[in-house]
Amino acid sequence: MRSSSIFWGVHLFLAITIFMVACKTEPKINNEDPVPEKELADGNYPYGRLSTYGFFTGELNELSPIKDVLPYKPASSLFTDYALKSRFIFFPEGEKATLTSNEFDFPKGTILIKNFYYPVDFRKPEGIRRIIETRLLINEKNGWVAYPYIWNESQTEAILKVVGGQMEVSFTDATGKDQVINYIVPNKNQCKTCHNKNETLAPIGVKVQHLNNELEYSSGESNQLAHWTELGKLEGFEGKNAHPAMINYEDKNLPLNDRAMAYLDINCSHCHSAEGPASTSGLFLTYDQTDPRKLGINKIPVAAGNGAGTFDFDIVPGKADESIITHRMNSTEVGIAMPELGRTTVHKEGVQLIKDWINGMKEAR
Repeated sequence: MRSSSIFWGVHLFLAITIFMVACKTEPKINNEDPVPEKELADGNYPYGRLSTYGFFTGELNELSPIKDVLPYKPASSLFTDYALKSRFIFFPEGEKATLTSNEFDFPKGTILIKNFYYPVDFRKPEGIRRIIETRLLINEKNGWVAYPYIWNESQTEAILKVVGGQMEVSFTDATGKDQVINYIVPNKNQCKTCHNKNETLAPIGVKVQHLNNELEYSSGESNQLAHWTELGKLEGFEGKNAHPAMINYEDKNLPLNDRAMAYLDINCSHCHSAEGPASTSGLFLTYDQTDPRKLGINKIPVAAGNGAGTFDFDIVPGKADESIITHRMNSTEVGIAMPELGRTTVHKEGVQLIKDWINGMKEAR
């Protein structure tokens, strides 16, 4: 009887030990939203918690990057319901990106980290803030893969949610008015809708024309691509003047046409380009587009459906209020609103910029 007790006691001890060891293993995915095995490009990612990656030091919500995680900032920012963003890039140890014919080729293991947040008061953007989500783009074995992480209320952690999410966000805007936004975090599959280049998932903001500008570092101001080159993270950058560079469309001191083209490029061209999912529309809104018809001037849309409203042309020179492009930008209705994803509100300043641009066109352009 005693030996039987010892036998079961030993087995119970072994079971408890195995259970405790297993509990110490950090899960690679969130059990609430498991990622199907076919979605894992190489099986290394994703982790269930943002903190597991080790991108940041100190309190997670301070977003203070470790040495190997570099900040970056496009000249112009894609509009996402007025959310502010902080962006970082991680290069695998000993690896570097190459720049050829103004196209980046990033090494496997590169991770783009994009955090979306709202200041409590936009008049004090450096004050108290609420981080809503962090999106990761990871260059895995079979290409780029997107993973959305949603932050908890206590701002101590962000959890992988492949199904996305929805939450109410309130803040005081730059004019002192209280605002409430129904913020939507896209699900994993929706990321492919915009991050689409020749039917493969690809970055939007990390392009040479967006990053060929200055950024403030702890060591001082420097061109971002020159900085990467100095750190041994980039090969092929031949100096700012050797590559295209875009401007910040929010800078009202710059030429109206340049601002409008910068806005259309960062907000629209990932779909409306020869390599994007809207290529069949014939409307190509890249920063370097000069063909009036491809810009939509006096162009009848291919298949706008209800999105065209009562209007006939994408752009009517001198008549912004009769142009389909501003009609769609000024709507949040499904089937009309453009872009189709990424916003639940109208970007009033963006709409006004494009209206000013169209109204300033000569009819004979």
